[in-house]
Amino acid sequence: MNKPLLAALSSLAIAGLGATPAVAAPHTAAKPTTKAAAVTVNFAGTVSLSNCSGSVVRFPNSADTDPALVMTNGHCLETGFPAPGEVITGQSSSRSFGLLNSSGTRVATLRANQVVYSTMTDTDVTIYRTTTTYAKIKSSYGISPLTVQDTHPTAGTPIKVVSGYWKRIYSCNVDGFVYRLKEGDWTWKDSLRYTSSCNTIGGTSGSPVIDTNTGKVVAVNNTGNEDGQRCTENNPCEVDANGNVTVRQGINYAEETYLIPACFTTGNKLDLSAAGCTLPKP
Repeated sequence: MNKPLLAALSSLAIAGLGATPAVAAPHTAAKPTTKAAAVTVNFAGTVSLSNCSGSVVRFPNSADTDPALVMTNGHCLETGFPAPGEVITGQSSSRSFGLLNSSGTRVATLRANQVVYSTMTDTDVTIYRTTTTYAKIKSSYGISPLTVQDTHPTAGTPIKVVSGYWKRIYSCNVDGFVYRLKEGDWTWKDSLRYTSSCNTIGGTSGSPVIDTNTGKVVAVNNTGNEDGQRCTENNPCEVDANGNVTVRQGINYAEETYLIPACFTTGNKLDLSAAGCTLPKP
């Protein structure tokens, strides 16, 4: 995983905050898209957690009066990593988030009252319900949520990974997709692989991955192969449909989010039995 902050400090002290991971193993990169960026991506709507990054998100059918949701990684859950096969829903929470404006200035503290959904199985995501609404956040601070795209991202798309923790934005392209990404005891499906310039570090876990053509969230940043090891913690490996394993040292990954909107209904309520919802169930 792109480790929560404390686990990353020792390596940062040695390598420096802006250190670049080792050169990745050779692979065929997708051709970058030639479409000009249609939106300006900044920090507005992102949040900082105690040890991770995240964002205030809405779905295409969310209403302004719905409880605002915050998305980060499953491995950023305050009660610890969900076990393989574990899905957590409806768990009480009082976690706080620092809401950032476009320049990365903290303008408010949002607070959760529930872990709506959290897992590290097939994907790596936690979604919190906050005690306020999108409309109240907009009226008080002039900040709108980020919208989660409900269609699969495309290889070659220009993206930005926006870390509310470090107040740092990484720019690269979608390099491709991984049939299975395995790290330690966890396995993720159809993961998104970055081109090498998104050299994310500890504390960037949970950052929204934003399509710069649309401004929509297409994935949540979660891991990278740090040391070139094979399928160990902090050293994920790629496994194809035939079981072949590839290790790409220095390359980082995210988990796609397009499946999530189908699992939320009126009022931003989770419904894992909804038509089209394929997220893992408890």
